[in-house]
Amino acid sequence: MTVNVAELVRQQAEQTPDGVAFVEGYGARRTLTWAVLDAQVSRAAAWLSAQGLVAGQRVALVLSNRIELPVFYFAALRLGLVVVPANPRAPHDEVTALCATTGVRVVVCDPEWAPAFARAGLLTVVAGDAADGHASGEEPSTSVRSFADVLQVSPGPRGLPPAPQDPEATALLMSTSGTSTEQRIVVLSHRALLANLEQVAAIEPPAIEADDVVVVMLPLFHVFALSAVLSQAVRQGATSVLVDRFDPEATLEVIARERVTVVPVAPPVVAAWSGRPGVQEALAGVRVVLSGAAPLEPDLVEEFSATAGHQLQQGYGLTEAAPVVTTTLGRPLVKPGSVGAPVTGVELRLVDKDGEDAELGDPGEIWVRGPNLLTGFWPDGSGGPDEDGWFATGDVGILDADGDLTLVDRLRELVIVSGFNVFPREVEEVLSDAPGVMEVAVVGVEDRETGEAVRAYVVPSRPVDEPEAFVEGLREFARGRLARFKVPREIVVTDSLPHTTTGEISKSRLRAAEARRGVLGLQ
Repeated sequence: MTVNVAELVRQQAEQTPDGVAFVEGYGARRTLTWAVLDAQVSRAAAWLSAQGLVAGQRVALVLSNRIELPVFYFAALRLGLVVVPANPRAPHDEVTALCATTGVRVVVCDPEWAPAFARAGLLTVVAGDAADGHASGEEPSTSVRSFADVLQVSPGPRGLPPAPQDPEATALLMSTSGTSTEQRIVVLSHRALLANLEQVAAIEPPAIEADDVVVVMLPLFHVFALSAVLSQAVRQGATSVLVDRFDPEATLEVIARERVTVVPVAPPVVAAWSGRPGVQEALAGVRVVLSGAAPLEPDLVEEFSATAGHQLQQGYGLTEAAPVVTTTLGRPLVKPGSVGAPVTGVELRLVDKDGEDAELGDPGEIWVRGPNLLTGFWPDGSGGPDEDGWFATGDVGILDADGDLTLVDRLRELVIVSGFNVFPREVEEVLSDAPGVMEVAVVGVEDRETGEAVRAYVVPSRPVDEPEAFVEGLREFARGRLARFKVPREIVVTDSLPHTTTGEISKSRLRAAEARRGVLGLQ
């Protein structure tokens, strides 16, 4: 029985040593066979052990989608260390704060990050062949090593210290995307990660099979890419093609050249490829296209499917579930707006405001139960599943008679106007259909008379000459499709909205920005 995620690499190295595990899609096209990957993982683990790290201590990965990331990910897990992935394109203060909060001992990073971590006194491994890859031109620090240097270390005749064989040992400290609330750090055990890998592997037809070639263009600091895509590919023995920085044309070229058969995407990719010439030709050899990380509008799904010549499969998941909860894969009918049914081994229920099971067809908060759930939140492990194993997600959905789930909104974003519930997503969908609208975000704001009121932020699809007339036109459009209390009291026209790396509108950042300007009070 596998109890450590890193054992998956050794298993593939023993079964198909000469099979290709990883390819870098851009640049020099570095490749690793399963045997070479296993050897590099052991060498990286030996180096970490030589630095005095012991099971339970933390290693941060501040890396783009490159070979160094899976090598160090599995190396750290092989030793029983805890991995802390971070966005290499995030502000420095955000990443260094994450490292400080989680007590990181070693950082593996892209070259441009080396000076910041060296100044912080952290032992740092820089991706690539040279340790002096400082963008600032600083002298190399004695605390900085190159990936090439690390690979010179041998485990030695005694080999590596044995990793703890405890399935409840922590494997990942993963930041949530922070779309609607303050960012939290999820504690995921080996048990949770392995359980979800098995749950996804049991889908028929499988999302990923041994002879597949999977393009990994989603950022690997996100749990969807790291576990549901990359680790699932390793579990199945498929080849992963690592692509950094999605580019609509260049990524299509990589997919065609590498004969990719599985294409996991996020909403920004779907939007960028929809209606684009050449997409169907580039995806001609593809078996399945999967979307996760955020819900998609049915119209966009339809447009993409027509463009790509593939039915876009969707799913629902969250970091706290490691991450997959539902999928449309294997369903007899892919319904517009549906994110499918729970994967095997995951239970799902909808709970109404009174704490009772919601009636069929009525919205309720999504509760999840299964072996793939988080331990809790860092640092004390609080906030995990209740004594019966249920975890309240904060998401709102509707289940139909077939057991298929449709997402409605975030419970924490619910706006209560004079005692009436307003789901922001409903208002957003209406305004998105209005002429001249490219993007919408709806939030609740304090109101003396009604408790809360609805405010909409709208990004026009073209320059607006008369903002007041544009706003009144939107309000009139909404009045014809929404109950009076749901019509936005305020509509703010803006050039852009803040997004997370997976394409979701970040309402937490929107609230923070507006609070700094004195426009919107924090809820």
